[in-house]
Amino acid sequence: MIKNDNWITAAAEKGMISPFSPRHVSKVDDRKVLSYGLSSYGYDIRLSPADFRIFRHIPGTVIDPKHFNPANLERVDLHRDSQGDYFILPAHSYGLGVALEFLKLPDNISVLCIGKSTYARIGCIANLTPAEAGWEGHLTLEISNASHADCRIYANEGIVQLIFFEGEPCETSYATRKGKYQHQKQEVTLPRV
Repeated sequence: MIKNDNWITAAAEKGMISPFSPRHVSKVDDRKVLSYGLSSYGYDIRLSPADFRIFRHIPGTVIDPKHFNPANLERVDLHRDSQGDYFILPAHSYGLGVALEFLKLPDNISVLCIGKSTYARIGCIANLTPAEAGWEGHLTLEISNASHADCRIYANEGIVQLIFFEGEPCETSYATRKGKYQHQKQEVTLPRV
Protein backbone atom coordinates (compact mmCIF):
# COMPACT_ATOMS: atom_id res chain seq x y z
CA MET A 1 0.00 0.00 0.00
CA ILE A 2 1.22 3.50 -0.83
CA LYS A 3 1.71 5.63 2.30
CA ASN A 4 0.05 9.03 2.82
CA ASP A 5 1.18 12.33 4.36
CA ASN A 6 -0.04 11.40 7.86
CA TRP A 7 1.97 8.18 7.86
CA ILE A 8 5.08 9.89 6.39
CA THR A 9 4.94 12.59 9.08
CA ALA A 10 4.64 10.04 11.89
CA ALA A 11 7.52 7.96 10.45
CA ALA A 12 9.68 11.08 9.99
CA GLU A 13 9.12 11.99 13.64
CA LYS A 14 10.64 8.57 14.46
CA GLY A 15 13.73 9.35 12.34
CA MET A 16 12.86 8.06 8.85
CA ILE A 17 13.67 11.41 7.13
CA SER A 18 16.10 14.01 8.44
CA PRO A 19 15.88 16.94 8.03
CA PHE A 20 12.11 16.77 7.51
CA SER A 21 9.85 19.50 6.14
CA PRO A 22 6.24 18.88 7.26
CA ARG A 23 4.84 20.99 4.42
CA HIS A 24 5.38 21.41 0.69
CA VAL A 25 7.88 24.29 0.33
CA SER A 26 7.91 26.29 -2.92
CA LYS A 27 9.25 29.61 -1.63
CA VAL A 28 12.23 30.41 0.62
CA ASP A 29 12.83 34.02 1.70
CA ASP A 30 10.53 35.34 -1.08
CA ARG A 31 12.49 33.34 -3.70
CA LYS A 32 10.71 30.64 -5.70
CA VAL A 33 12.36 27.23 -5.38
CA LEU A 34 11.83 23.81 -6.90
CA SER A 35 9.44 22.41 -4.34
CA TYR A 36 10.46 20.00 -1.62
CA GLY A 37 8.94 18.49 1.49
CA LEU A 38 5.76 16.63 2.25
CA SER A 39 3.05 16.03 -0.36
CA SER A 40 -0.17 14.01 -0.28
CA TYR A 41 1.44 10.65 -1.02
CA GLY A 42 5.16 11.32 -1.08
CA TYR A 43 8.10 13.40 -0.03
CA ASP A 44 10.27 15.54 -2.32
CA ILE A 45 13.92 15.40 -1.27
CA ARG A 46 16.57 18.00 -2.08
CA LEU A 47 19.90 17.83 -3.87
CA SER A 48 22.80 18.39 -1.49
CA PRO A 49 25.32 21.12 -2.33
CA ALA A 50 28.07 18.84 -0.94
CA ASP A 51 28.89 16.78 -4.04
CA PHE A 52 27.96 16.61 -7.74
CA ARG A 53 29.97 14.83 -10.42
CA ILE A 54 29.64 14.33 -14.16
CA PHE A 55 30.97 11.58 -16.39
CA ARG A 56 33.82 12.53 -18.69
CA HIS A 57 35.24 10.41 -21.47
CA ILE A 58 38.86 9.45 -20.98
CA PRO A 59 40.28 8.14 -24.27
CA GLY A 60 41.08 4.45 -24.10
CA THR A 61 38.80 3.76 -21.14
CA VAL A 62 35.51 1.94 -20.92
CA ILE A 63 33.22 2.43 -17.93
CA ASP A 64 32.98 -0.94 -16.20
CA PRO A 65 30.70 -1.37 -13.18
CA LYS A 66 32.87 -4.25 -11.92
CA HIS A 67 36.08 -2.23 -12.14
CA PHE A 68 34.95 1.37 -11.96
CA ASN A 69 37.59 4.02 -12.62
CA PRO A 70 36.81 7.08 -10.45
CA ALA A 71 38.77 9.21 -12.93
CA ASN A 72 35.75 8.96 -15.24
CA LEU A 73 33.85 11.22 -12.82
CA GLU A 74 34.72 14.88 -12.50
CA ARG A 75 33.59 17.06 -9.59
CA VAL A 76 31.49 20.04 -10.65
CA ASP A 77 31.69 23.44 -8.98
CA LEU A 78 28.72 24.83 -7.09
CA HIS A 79 27.61 28.21 -8.49
CA ARG A 80 25.44 30.85 -6.83
CA ASP A 81 23.33 33.75 -8.05
CA SER A 82 20.01 35.38 -7.15
CA GLN A 83 18.15 32.22 -8.25
CA GLY A 84 20.02 30.01 -5.76
CA ASP A 85 22.88 27.50 -5.61
CA TYR A 86 23.29 25.27 -8.66
CA PHE A 87 25.46 22.87 -10.61
CA ILE A 88 25.72 22.85 -14.41
CA LEU A 89 24.89 19.54 -16.11
CA PRO A 90 26.19 19.78 -19.71
CA ALA A 91 24.04 18.83 -22.68
CA HIS A 92 23.82 15.07 -23.33
CA SER A 93 25.66 14.20 -20.14
CA TYR A 94 25.06 12.22 -16.98
CA GLY A 95 25.68 13.33 -13.43
CA LEU A 96 25.67 11.92 -9.93
CA GLY A 97 24.57 13.92 -6.92
CA VAL A 98 23.51 13.09 -3.40
CA ALA A 99 20.38 13.74 -1.37
CA LEU A 100 20.47 16.33 1.38
CA GLU A 101 18.09 14.26 3.50
CA PHE A 102 19.15 11.18 5.43
CA LEU A 103 16.74 8.23 5.20
CA LYS A 104 16.29 5.34 7.60
CA LEU A 105 13.64 3.00 6.22
CA PRO A 106 11.64 0.61 8.40
CA ASP A 107 11.94 -3.11 7.63
CA ASN A 108 8.55 -3.22 5.89
CA ILE A 109 8.85 -0.02 3.77
CA SER A 110 10.52 0.35 0.37
CA VAL A 111 10.82 3.58 -1.59
CA LEU A 112 10.55 4.37 -5.29
CA CYS A 113 12.24 7.55 -6.44
CA ILE A 114 10.49 9.47 -9.21
CA GLY A 115 11.87 12.47 -11.10
CA LYS A 116 10.18 15.85 -10.70
CA SER A 117 8.13 17.08 -13.65
CA THR A 118 9.83 20.50 -13.70
CA TYR A 119 13.17 18.87 -14.53
CA ALA A 120 11.61 16.30 -16.88
CA ARG A 121 10.08 19.13 -18.91
CA ILE A 122 13.53 20.59 -19.63
CA GLY A 123 15.04 17.22 -20.55
CA CYS A 124 16.64 16.27 -17.22
CA ILE A 125 15.72 12.76 -16.21
CA ALA A 126 16.24 11.34 -12.74
CA ASN A 127 17.16 7.64 -13.13
CA LEU A 128 16.94 6.46 -9.57
CA THR A 129 16.96 3.01 -8.12
CA PRO A 130 14.62 1.97 -5.29
CA ALA A 131 15.64 2.07 -1.65
CA GLU A 132 14.77 -1.28 -0.11
CA ALA A 133 13.25 -2.04 3.28
CA GLY A 134 15.81 -1.48 6.03
CA TRP A 135 18.09 0.75 3.91
CA GLU A 136 19.59 3.87 5.45
CA GLY A 137 21.83 6.68 4.27
CA HIS A 138 21.89 9.55 1.78
CA LEU A 139 20.63 8.47 -1.66
CA THR A 140 23.00 8.84 -4.60
CA LEU A 141 20.99 10.57 -7.33
CA GLU A 142 21.51 9.79 -11.02
CA ILE A 143 20.54 12.59 -13.41
CA SER A 144 20.68 12.57 -17.20
CA ASN A 145 20.50 15.68 -19.38
CA ALA A 146 18.85 14.56 -22.63
CA SER A 147 18.54 18.11 -23.96
CA HIS A 148 20.80 19.94 -26.41
CA ALA A 149 21.54 22.66 -23.83
CA ASP A 150 23.41 22.80 -20.55
CA CYS A 151 21.02 22.72 -17.57
CA ARG A 152 21.08 24.11 -14.07
CA ILE A 153 20.50 21.54 -11.35
CA TYR A 154 19.60 23.43 -8.16
CA ALA A 155 21.11 22.44 -4.82
CA ASN A 156 19.05 22.73 -1.63
CA GLU A 157 15.88 22.44 -3.73
CA GLY A 158 13.60 19.57 -4.76
CA ILE A 159 15.11 17.01 -7.12
CA VAL A 160 13.03 13.80 -6.83
CA GLN A 161 9.91 12.56 -5.11
CA LEU A 162 9.98 9.53 -2.83
CA ILE A 163 6.94 7.26 -2.77
CA PHE A 164 6.73 4.91 0.20
CA PHE A 165 5.25 1.42 -0.11
CA GLU A 166 4.42 -0.89 2.76
CA GLY A 167 4.75 -4.62 2.27
CA GLU A 168 4.40 -7.72 4.36
CA PRO A 169 7.45 -8.07 6.63
CA CYS A 170 10.32 -9.56 4.64
CA GLU A 171 12.54 -12.41 5.79
CA THR A 172 15.74 -10.52 5.00
CA SER A 173 15.87 -6.71 4.86
CA TYR A 174 18.58 -4.69 3.16
CA ALA A 175 20.06 -3.97 6.59
CA THR A 176 20.13 -7.60 7.75
CA ARG A 177 21.77 -8.79 4.54
CA LYS A 178 24.31 -5.98 4.90
CA GLY A 179 23.65 -4.50 1.42
CA LYS A 180 26.64 -2.94 -0.31
CA TYR A 181 25.11 0.56 -0.45
CA GLN A 182 24.05 0.68 3.21
CA HIS A 183 25.05 3.76 5.27
CA GLN A 184 25.91 6.05 2.34
CA LYS A 185 27.35 9.38 3.43
CA GLN A 186 26.40 12.78 2.01
CA GLU A 187 28.73 12.26 -0.94
CA VAL A 188 28.44 10.49 -4.28
CA THR A 189 28.79 6.74 -3.79
CA LEU A 190 30.57 5.00 -6.67
CA PRO A 191 29.49 1.64 -8.18
CA ARG A 192 30.33 -1.41 -6.07
CA VAL A 193 30.28 -5.12 -6.82
